[in-house]
Amino acid sequence: MHLWDKGGTVRDSLISFTCDSDRVYDARLAPYDIVGSMAHAVMLERCGLITAGEMESLLAGLARLLEETAQSDFSIGKEYEDIHSWVEIRLGEMVAGEAKMYADGKEKQIAAEAAGKPATFDPGNQIASAAAGKLHTGRSRNDQVLTDLHLFIRHRTFLLAHDLKSLADIFLSLSERHEDVLMPGFTHMQAAMVSSFGLWFASYAESLCDDLHLLAGAAALADASPLGTAAGYGTSLPIDREFTASLLGFRRLIVTSPYAQMSRGRTERQVTGAIASAANTVGRFASDVILFMSPGYRFVSLKDDLTTGSSIMPQKKNPDLFELIRARCNRLQTIPGEVALMTSGLPPGYNRDFQELKAVLFDAFDSMAELVKALRGALEGLVIRKDILSDPRYNDIFSVEEANRKVREGVPFREAYREVAKKAGSGSFDVPSVADYTHTGSIGNNGRKIIQQRIDDLMKKFTTGCSPVELRDGIVRQGQVYNS
Repeated sequence: MHLWDKGGTVRDSLISFTCDSDRVYDARLAPYDIVGSMAHAVMLERCGLITAGEMESLLAGLARLLEETAQSDFSIGKEYEDIHSWVEIRLGEMVAGEAKMYADGKEKQIAAEAAGKPATFDPGNQIASAAAGKLHTGRSRNDQVLTDLHLFIRHRTFLLAHDLKSLADIFLSLSERHEDVLMPGFTHMQAAMVSSFGLWFASYAESLCDDLHLLAGAAALADASPLGTAAGYGTSLPIDREFTASLLGFRRLIVTSPYAQMSRGRTERQVTGAIASAANTVGRFASDVILFMSPGYRFVSLKDDLTTGSSIMPQKKNPDLFELIRARCNRLQTIPGEVALMTSGLPPGYNRDFQELKAVLFDAFDSMAELVKALRGALEGLVIRKDILSDPRYNDIFSVEEANRKVREGVPFREAYREVAKKAGSGSFDVPSVADYTHTGSIGNNGRKIIQQRIDDLMKKFTTGCSPVELRDGIVRQGQVYNS
């Protein structure tokens, strides 16, 4: 059944093409659609568009539907077009079922009273049949699905932010543990200067800090309520958009109704862009590990349970896990481009093209969460070599140390540079000891405490209490307040 059904016939192939995949993706939006409907119902009662009894009936029915969506086998059947029709029709089915229960209960009540026994029938259990049909008052599927997506994005960015923070925390912990383990730093793929594993790990924590900045910005775009903008041009009914925004915990409104639909794709592009940035960080780290494991480096190794073998070469220990992390991170970085192309040049208002955004949006969140989980586990098995710079081939990377030593003795840097270059070129360069590095961001002071504080501050920007269950509880409480 379709909410737009006018009594005509529609080809089954058309319905299959336009709805089959949408039902799968909409099942993931179901909890958010339901809490959005709960907020809408409370607002309708407050504005005098439904009665208090109808609101209570709707909230009770929607709460039951929310429980259904929590089941592991939940899906939207082919008899429904999308999540919106599922909610409205299922509420109607509850009406029919409870109407029968009402009739049966009433009969039992009459019989009990005739026999002088206490009645157990509670007429308050009945969902008013008119209420289900009133739920769609003052809104469209266009603002419904956009509200669902904003609630979904806000919740998932909150969860992803915590995942990224947990990964950054591991990097910072490894930075502290290996602070004094020296390694070559590279430019142009050539060994260049002295670095450290402490600095290497801290640099990836800082990169994740920037990724969290981007994710917080994307989350802020989604933290705006489109509910009440209807099909994109508002409604003549006296609704209260500010109230529903408050019930759903949104920090602001999308003000103009047309912009609500114009924003489709923009929010997804920013969110997937932030995820792509995090994927770039994770992918680059994986690439470093692969390089540093190779025979020309041997800076790190993996425990045996994190490597795979070869079907023909007995000696092989392959970093398949990190190679797949790298590949999947690279794939994630294509998604913002997909979003941009899907929404480029669209005319004003709602377009069905927007439906295709769901698949790539869900993929981005799911894949990134899986990648972070995989990398967190892999870091437990990363073994750091501690004697890398004892290899004579890295002697030349101490040339800057020697030039700086001469500078401290009063020799102009350019003169010291030429003297050391001459010795290095003739093979007469003697390796000096590494001087103390004191400035922030160096091997002697990698700044991990600053990075940790920045990350902690960033986490405050993500909205808490935004899961469907938390929203449901808040909405029900508000409904009771305004009905008291």
